[in-house]
Amino acid sequence: MTTAVCPGSFDPVTLGHLDVIGRAAALVDHLVVAVGRNSGKRSLFTAVERVGLLVEVCAPFPNVTVEEFDGLLVDFCTARGATVVTKGLRGASDTDYEVQMAQLNRRLTGLDTVFLPTAPELSFVSSTRVRELAALGGELSDLVPPVVAASVRAKVQTPG
Repeated sequence: MTTAVCPGSFDPVTLGHLDVIGRAAALVDHLVVAVGRNSGKRSLFTAVERVGLLVEVCAPFPNVTVEEFDGLLVDFCTARGATVVTKGLRGASDTDYEVQMAQLNRRLTGLDTVFLPTAPELSFVSSTRVRELAALGGELSDLVPPVVAASVRAKVQTPG
């Protein structure tokens, strides 16, 4: 049984994330979406809230589970028997950073990373841009699932 881990902050989960999660889930027997608790990062949603949203929007993927994690990704993967990490790439800036992380993870434990390019029509979508757009009252329906849009709006208290 092939288990993969798809890590991220998912603050909030976007349609780009779901594109990668769905495609990764189709490649493996079990995909664990790992929601990082990064205490150095100011988040819109708590880790528990992000897990809840991801559980809801990942419901169509029966082989996907969602968990919080803290610490080293390689330790999380080892504890779950994962043999691969999956990551989405939007462009060159993502690639530079993610390849270095993949090389470090491989050096630490031999864990490989599979990169999936985000669908072109979603390549500009990021959680940061969603939060910024929401704060300014912009439309989110093409960027995040409806339940996420409603949750973001409630957090930033903007109409629409």
